[in-house]
Amino acid sequence: MAKNVKIPVGILGATGMVGQRFIQLLERHPWFEVAWVAASERSYGKTYAEAAKWKMKTAIPARIAKMKLSAAEPGGSGASAAPKVIFAALDADIAREMEPAFASAGCAVISNSSAFRMHPQVPLVIPEINADHIKLIEQQSWHRQSGGFMVTNSNCSVMGLALALAPLDKAFGIESVFVATMQAISGAGYPGVASLDILGNVVPFIKNEEEKMEEEAGKLLGKLKGREIVPASFGISAHCNRVAVEDGHTESISIKFKKKATAEKIINVWREYRGMVDDLKLPFSPAEPIFYDERVDRPQPRLDIERGHGMTVSCGRLRPCTLLDWKFTLLSHNTIRGAAGAALLNAELLKSKGYLE
Repeated sequence: MAKNVKIPVGILGATGMVGQRFIQLLERHPWFEVAWVAASERSYGKTYAEAAKWKMKTAIPARIAKMKLSAAEPGGSGASAAPKVIFAALDADIAREMEPAFASAGCAVISNSSAFRMHPQVPLVIPEINADHIKLIEQQSWHRQSGGFMVTNSNCSVMGLALALAPLDKAFGIESVFVATMQAISGAGYPGVASLDILGNVVPFIKNEEEKMEEEAGKLLGKLKGREIVPASFGISAHCNRVAVEDGHTESISIKFKKKATAEKIINVWREYRGMVDDLKLPFSPAEPIFYDERVDRPQPRLDIERGHGMTVSCGRLRPCTLLDWKFTLLSHNTIRGAAGAALLNAELLKSKGYLE
């Protein structure tokens, strides 16, 4: 690829909330450029501006607004031809059929869907934690047959949790974790949760969310051994709630360690953590993956979700736990670090390792 020539990328599910976030984040990206957008059949042939109910706080990029939505299928010709790098922002049921079709056609599918996160040959990646897991790509039948492959990012609620736990597990060993989430309504997409259900209310159920948190954490913090991931051995119990917050998932966490830890040591571990990709200087990698806030009433979604351009996880209120060892509060941006930004960081990792050539 010639210097300063960006890699063309496509977006599946481009009109949804995560698809919109992809477009917003990619507008000035130094490596990638949106060249193709696709959505459901009812949107095919319309311009993006006509089809999308734009909900981002910045305007639709003018070039994207005029772009015609293509059919959501690999192949095609001319302007409707799907590029070889695809960001997927699809519901799981649709992704189960569509994502393998694109991978089989030779595309690199970088997915935000839950459909293949636990597939034994599909990497579930947070680059700071487990960049080495991308080697699972070599085991995929799609890759052997066509050069295509799939890589996924995690559920939005486990994303921040896994980042906070990874350095602690390395330093002290984790025995068990209890987490209660307060999750923003943007995580439900648009139109999402009805206003009469969420205003002045807390909904103590998000379908499959607790199961995803408990299952995906083990894979994310597991170790690559040969051709498979050996999951982390600690137990985790999750309670997930939907609250009337626009953006930002807040989590209350209690943790039991295998080794003795002090508050000072825990905070230092977080502050010194840079993760596995710090040396790569990826454009969307935050300078601080984890920020510890010493103020007694922080972090808060309204004040802290934009830290690190939405990619930094904020922790605070570390204190002793009378049941386990320690407890703290965590905040992460659910549609940036927890969705589109995470997939974009995965794409940067893949490019840096030669998978997008």
